Amino acid sequence: MPARNVRQLHLNAFLHAPGHHDAAWRHPDSGGDRALDGDYHIELARTAERGLFDAVFLADSLAVRSRPDVTVAAGLEPLTLLTALATATEHIGLIATASTTFYEPYILARTLASLDHISHGRAGWNVATGGDLAEAANFNLDEPVEHAVRYERAAEFLDVATQLWDSWADDAVVHDRRAGRYADPDRIREVEHTGLFFKVRGPLNVQRTPQGWPLLVHTASSADGQEFAARYAEVVLTAQQNIADAAAFAHEVKSRAAAYGREEDVPVILPGISPVIGSTEAEARRLARELTELQLAEPGVSQLSDLLDVDVSGLDPDRPIPAGLLPREEDPLCHRFARSWERIQITDLAIRERLTVGQIVARLSGGRGHRAVVGTPEQIADSLQEWAQAGAADGFTVAPPILPGGLAAFVDHVVPVLQRRGLFRTEYEVGTLRERFNVARPEDHFPEPAPTAVRRAVLPPLARV
Repeated sequence: MPARNVRQLHLNAFLHAPGHHDAAWRHPDSGGDRALDGDYHIELARTAERGLFDAVFLADSLAVRSRPDVTVAAGLEPLTLLTALATATEHIGLIATASTTFYEPYILARTLASLDHISHGRAGWNVATGGDLAEAANFNLDEPVEHAVRYERAAEFLDVATQLWDSWADDAVVHDRRAGRYADPDRIREVEHTGLFFKVRGPLNVQRTPQGWPLLVHTASSADGQEFAARYAEVVLTAQQNIADAAAFAHEVKSRAAAYGREEDVPVILPGISPVIGSTEAEARRLARELTELQLAEPGVSQLSDLLDVDVSGLDPDRPIPAGLLPREEDPLCHRFARSWERIQITDLAIRERLTVGQIVARLSGGRGHRAVVGTPEQIADSLQEWAQAGAADGFTVAPPILPGGLAAFVDHVVPVLQRRGLFRTEYEVGTLRERFNVARPEDHFPEPAPTAVRRAVLPPLARV
């Protein structure tokens, strides 16, 4: 794909208390012992804000997936934590993962609307569609939720949530003390939604927010995930390991979005990167070796077994995974239950790069599935610029292998290089998170008081996929 002129990059800081290397918690510089410390996360958010990042991002899982005896397998609930971060920061966006499979639309729409008000328009929602057995077993289910059902529910969930956010017109609150009139009832409406999964009357009991809706984010790699992201997402998080695959992914998602009539340059594509940074290349490689030497085999093997639904503990770590154990993109079972994007990454690593079992475990552990880059600040910036010029990224989700030092190193040393190259902002502009991502605010869909006219929606009509 030919090189393109690069606009300024978007940067999200992916926070995970110890860092994103599975062994980070064992390193003496890791904050893994502060996983439940709200002040620690405020420090991380303020570091990212000092670096002028677009947003901080918090993932979530509704189950203990990793072995709690050898990994930091639990932490604070993201939406609660983001509320604390909102009051301790001024500019940085606040994006959290929340599952459409296990939440109810009214509760989540209310929570996100509250966060958007508290943060003055900085809320973002990573629309998750999980539902494997580990999560399902915590929600009255004996079997995992099938992939197709999850996406069908997610589409209806998003339909309901956006209607709830739109159930108050922007001008519904008049707050006329003299007349004793708080709101105009004609500017508030019920949703009256009855669908396959949900029955919701509405209206929401939180008035319309600064952004209208929170910024809509989706983590996608599978075919279904790409289609969902193209139709609904405004920012897409992904985890390709090489530039060619990332460029093809970005082109595919943006082409599908254009077919839905989406705005140009929507969605914004942010691949993950896990940078190991040193003042010299040798120093960076030394830190990478330190983390590798601290790595325990058991959690990586357990994670790989979980992703493949096959026990790989008995396989020779110095030999490739047998082809028969690997999922394929075209195999329906690859998407039926498990976290499909991670399965696809394993297939790519195993086949394209001919990695052994041990090498795959090490690669997955190094950045929790994100592309690891080891080098000086200039080398890290070179890699980011190369991907952006190739059309593989509009920016990046930065997942430091070790925190807090990895984030501080990126802010203090990589960001200035990007700024000198004209690839990143030098100050925040006033505005909401949507405005920072150049995403339009959804209109409120209410008829104008006079003359009557229906405003144009930002997204195409929501429907089940």
